[in-house]
Amino acid sequence: MQLSDKLIRPVTETKYLNADNVSRYRCIMRIFFENYEKFKYWLYQEEVYEEMIRNPLFSDYRPQQCQQDLEMLTEWKNLHTIQDTRKVASIEEFKNRKYRYQMSEYSVEIERLVIRLEDMYIEGSSLEPTLLERIRRSIESVSEIADRDSEEVYTWWTYLNNDFVRLNQNYQDYIRDLNSIRAEEMMRTREFLVFKDRLIEYLRSFIKGLQRNIGVIEEQLRLFDEDAKEKIFRKVTDYELSIPRMDAEVSEEMIEQKITGRFQSIYDWFAGREGQDSEAAKLFDVTNDIIRRITRYAAQLSEKNALGANRKEEYRKVAELFLRCKDTEEAHKMSAMVFGLERPQHLAGDPVRETDSMNTGVYEEKPLEIVLKPRVRTYRERSYRSAIRESAEQKQETRRMMIIRQKEEAEKLKGLERDGRIDFSELPVLEPRLREILLKWISDALESADYSARTDDGRKFVLETGLGEEKCVVRCEDGNFTMPKMTIVFQEEEL
Repeated sequence: MQLSDKLIRPVTETKYLNADNVSRYRCIMRIFFENYEKFKYWLYQEEVYEEMIRNPLFSDYRPQQCQQDLEMLTEWKNLHTIQDTRKVASIEEFKNRKYRYQMSEYSVEIERLVIRLEDMYIEGSSLEPTLLERIRRSIESVSEIADRDSEEVYTWWTYLNNDFVRLNQNYQDYIRDLNSIRAEEMMRTREFLVFKDRLIEYLRSFIKGLQRNIGVIEEQLRLFDEDAKEKIFRKVTDYELSIPRMDAEVSEEMIEQKITGRFQSIYDWFAGREGQDSEAAKLFDVTNDIIRRITRYAAQLSEKNALGANRKEEYRKVAELFLRCKDTEEAHKMSAMVFGLERPQHLAGDPVRETDSMNTGVYEEKPLEIVLKPRVRTYRERSYRSAIRESAEQKQETRRMMIIRQKEEAEKLKGLERDGRIDFSELPVLEPRLREILLKWISDALESADYSARTDDGRKFVLETGLGEEKCVVRCEDGNFTMPKMTIVFQEEEL
């Protein structure tokens, strides 16, 4: 036995199979796996939650529980997560961190192992056009197979299902590998140029086989003879029932449901349902997209290589020119020509001139400075450190001026009182600051149940409102406004 890190490390990805909330974890992982088979590799929390609550078993399932379950599965490395910033419209939305989740490679294989334990078949990953040829020949021979004995019909049915399962699962794994992060990184390396032609030819051969067979298979399935289909289903069911089983009993209803479901899966894969594209059409589009992506990466790599080669030749040519120079003076002139600006660009500005004299030259005035900033997201302006300034005197001066202003305002407000009352209908023309203070007093009093409040200097007052719909006009320096008739009555504090 050869020990390795993978052999002796714990497989944390299998914890969800026997954890405390195993029913929720397994259902969530099955949701991810079913969407993974449909080329939907990334899911939001809301999509997982909607799928969960469709089942009556999880009718009391809450979004908080779904978030906790997804976090736990991420901690166990069953899910990969990435923050979605494409639709972020504010800083608050960015802080909330809306994530997308994807199954890890280990989780995909674990789910397939679990499905295999549930009597489902699994194979390796590849794109085999021969499987399409065999499926086409099997579908075309339906009318002949229907009249043969049960054993031959069962063998035909088994081969058809095995070929379909291999085709379905193999292309899923292969496309998954081509859409993985590791494949993206490989496509950006120069070594990929050697491999890309063989990969493109392999994908194109599969597309040709798909185009050659998909139309025939779809037409045969749509024109499927119902009598022949009924005969085949009947003979397959009878043969299944005739197989002796010691471990379990199989009912006729279970076999019929399995056969019908498998045929419907084959029909949907090639012909599609009403209003929906078939899986074969989706596979065709996905494969073409992969070929386009491979071609694009290859073109970028070729451009980089060509750019490096051209620049190398340019440097060699420049070096030869410098070697031909007779002396240092001629080399300086060559340097000015090669590394300087052959055609300098002049930027026109609108500076404030210090003089209007027409006899002053350009070099006698100060130049116009224009700060150019790079147009990249990662650019940050340089910050300079500065010492902490002592501002005690400035604070004292600001405090002194504030106290003087408060005293002046208090004296002006005192002048508005008449026998401890301020009647808004008898006020003179007010300054904007005095109006703000009076309206603040009214607001504070209206928030109290007994219409009482205190001023900033601690004086207690009660607000008296007028009777009915009586109004008054308050005149101010910046305009007049109409308000209900009110009176502020100050109350003396009892000692």
